[in-house]
Amino acid sequence: MTEEQVENYIREDLGYEPRHDCRALSYAINDVAEELQHDSYDLMKLLLANEPINGLMTHSYGFHTRNGRFIIERIKENYYEYESTS
Repeated sequence: MTEEQVENYIREDLGYEPRHDCRALSYAINDVAEELQHDSYDLMKLLLANEPINGLMTHSYGFHTRNGRFIIERIKENYYEYESTS
């Protein structure tokens, strides 16, 4: 996942102006995707649009499961690390 893909998703699919560092966000998502052996696009949609990932059991009855919260927090931790080094 590239910085441009993240920015395009936020602008075009979600209809928002990016407020965060898309480069740091793409790196953070890619790190967790590699760690979990899962598609980075799915992880981005979980983080930014709260879309469930059935294979990772991220939601139950519309709420985040422990695993869903873990994934989101892991991406956020990585994001803040990359953002601070930018």
